[in-house]
Amino acid sequence: MKEAKVYADNYGETFTEERSFLDFLTSRSNGAWWQKETTQDIQFRAMDDGSAETQEIIDEYEQNGLKDIMDDTFENTRLLLQAQDKCYPVRTCAIKTILDRARISGNALSKVEKPVLAKILNYCLGVTNGSALLRFSEGKISAVHGGDASEYAILEMPELFGAMAEYLESTFSGCHFAGAAYDHSIATAVWEIEQDSLIQTYKEALEAHDIPYSDLKPALRLTTSDVGVSGANIYPTLLSGGDEKIITLGSPLKLEHKAGATLEKFKSNLPMIYAQYTVAIGNLMNLLKIEIDHPVNCLLGVCKRIGVGKKLAFRAAELFEAQNGDTPCTAHDVYYGISEVIFMLQCEGASGSRIAQMEENVARAFTVRWKDYDIPGEAKW
Repeated sequence: MKEAKVYADNYGETFTEERSFLDFLTSRSNGAWWQKETTQDIQFRAMDDGSAETQEIIDEYEQNGLKDIMDDTFENTRLLLQAQDKCYPVRTCAIKTILDRARISGNALSKVEKPVLAKILNYCLGVTNGSALLRFSEGKISAVHGGDASEYAILEMPELFGAMAEYLESTFSGCHFAGAAYDHSIATAVWEIEQDSLIQTYKEALEAHDIPYSDLKPALRLTTSDVGVSGANIYPTLLSGGDEKIITLGSPLKLEHKAGATLEKFKSNLPMIYAQYTVAIGNLMNLLKIEIDHPVNCLLGVCKRIGVGKKLAFRAAELFEAQNGDTPCTAHDVYYGISEVIFMLQCEGASGSRIAQMEENVARAFTVRWKDYDIPGEAKW
């Protein structure tokens, strides 16, 4: 399979070294920029609209050595954005923000032909007041945010991840980078914290319930995005076992890309990490108090409720039943079973953005009423 270039919509990269990850983010940031436009002045073109003017734009890109970028765009969105007499290819991850800016939605939009979609967007944007904030990255438009003062706030990735790394290094005597992933939608990194006091009460609770454990390690994950997928969010997590499976704990420290969000506000969240981790561990321990009589049905019901797909959910249920049977247990056991879907995606080579989104979905299980899904009978989806 041909390796994707960084401009490609499906580009993704993983990192095992912190310095390489931070340098990569800086390089991407140096080659990108933000630009504000009046929303009503933005126009879209379909690459296959058949017009001579559109073909001239495509030919100009190709003559300037950018044929690969145009080919990749034609394989994906087939859309060009025109602003101030210049046209730019549109990346897949920009579509959601474009639809949001045009204030339209619906499954039918993904099924119409691109020339029709371009006309719909142009009409809707033509009657939309305010500014639009465009994100240019690797030769394409990656996002079209609301550009007014009350809307999107820029938080640059190199600064966020650099501040996180610096804080953890100076605060925790034992802390090391556990890995990171980047694609055009999202960036995420995990740091392992060698401070057993963070999870000591949890280990004691497991021992009190005669639940075996091994190699439990506290960790923190920072996830953020330039395209509206995620705020600058810090998630307490556990790494479990020799293969370091991720057990997400919910209770993130969140900073949305909203008006007023700044790097300084992000830094002000960092001292709250220890207390937030304590809260998250407490939520996990509370699951030990919830008795579940029909764990397989409960696992499937909760998976459906929190947004785990049917195929992954049934695989997790089969694995849970093979390892534990369908005998009464606690919601804690079921939650660990649900968390297997994250490891499954990792084994399948899923993108960093998909894994990060699944971690957030799984963390929603802390907010459900577990007994509502503890029902007998044949499991139904």
